[in-house]
Amino acid sequence: MSKLSGKIALISGGTSGIGAATAKLFQSEGATVVVTGSSEASAAAARADMPGVEVLVSNAADIAATQSLVEAVEARHGRIDVLFVNAGIAKMAPVERIDEAFFDSQFDVNVKGAFFLMKHALRLMPDGGAIILTASVAGAAGGLPGSTIYGATKAALRSFGRTFAKELLPRRIRVNTISPGPVVTPVLDKGGFTQAQKDAFIDGAKTRVPLGRTGTVEEVAAAALYLAADATFTTGAELFVDGGLIDL
Repeated sequence: MSKLSGKIALISGGTSGIGAATAKLFQSEGATVVVTGSSEASAAAARADMPGVEVLVSNAADIAATQSLVEAVEARHGRIDVLFVNAGIAKMAPVERIDEAFFDSQFDVNVKGAFFLMKHALRLMPDGGAIILTASVAGAAGGLPGSTIYGATKAALRSFGRTFAKELLPRRIRVNTISPGPVVTPVLDKGGFTQAQKDAFIDGAKTRVPLGRTGTVEEVAAAALYLAADATFTTGAELFVDGGLIDL
């Protein structure tokens, strides 16, 4: 039997990158998969790329939209067995260039959006379900220039992973966090990175990461599948998919 046979999985930020790779993997393991995208264009492209995956447009920073998303999943499927809280944005800037809009845009999507998606989705989750959050090594290790705000949002997600896990123990809903290291995804383009900056990001990984390369979205998706299906005695944990960056 497939690992997620009969399960309903909701993946926020699932139209590209890590979310899309995870959606394809979950679908291949038997899950009915619903993903969200932030625009009609991204949703249309995802529908073409992922036949059989349900794609909904939802603004992760809009709490009313998040509640409507959960209600739509309830109407179609009745429950959420696996929730992958993956929607996020990454913008880099030195402290002197950070204004309120820059600050709020990342906290609204990465932190507020994540919290309220979990809050609203919980009523649809059967006891024994699984929640996975996408954080980042930027939330665990400081020092990356320009990542002050992005790193803080991901540190908040790491905290959510532990506190939600504790609160949901009576319902046996497992809550775990994935913290990827350098992975090339469309988030870099959305964050305004130039080609030169992306090239520097990739080249820098070769010297900073003990395994000597960037990771792939498929490697992060495999970690998500492990936490969703195999890690049945694991909750409140953080899995670094970072080529040894944090620990070596």
